[in-house]
Amino acid sequence: MSGSVTSAANTDSASGRLQALGLALPELRDNPHYVHHRSVDSSIYISGQLPYKDGQLMGQGIVGRDVGLETARELARHAALNCLAAAAQAVGDLDRVRIVQMLVFVAGTPDFGEQSNVAGAASELLIEVLGENGRHARTAIGVAGLPLKSPVEIQMVCTAV
Repeated sequence: MSGSVTSAANTDSASGRLQALGLALPELRDNPHYVHHRSVDSSIYISGQLPYKDGQLMGQGIVGRDVGLETARELARHAALNCLAAAAQAVGDLDRVRIVQMLVFVAGTPDFGEQSNVAGAASELLIEVLGENGRHARTAIGVAGLPLKSPVEIQMVCTAV
């Protein structure tokens, strides 16, 4: 993975770094009950994003019981990618996105204590793609359950640069 991080870091634009990682911003499906983002002054509030890919939830279950740590980390990366898609949609260009805060919810067993490790995968992706604009304040919280039995949900606050 360090090779892809290095090649991604040498790319000038966030979109180029994303592409160098073999990723693309997903298209977010509309929801009749909420919006994916809401701007207030210079802040952009990103609704909680689940690890959807091509309209399908990538995993279900409780981390530490049904879902392993590495799978949970990958799901967190994809939820963060969906957050980036919402942020880019809000500001019009991924290169204009700065992450202010990320809140990561991990549905885990009562004795699962690796929420920060799961959240770390999402943080790493944000820094790989956005560089210094991807560094953020972060909270990782363990919860009993999440919508649709998703193992991970991520919410963000961003700003345009």
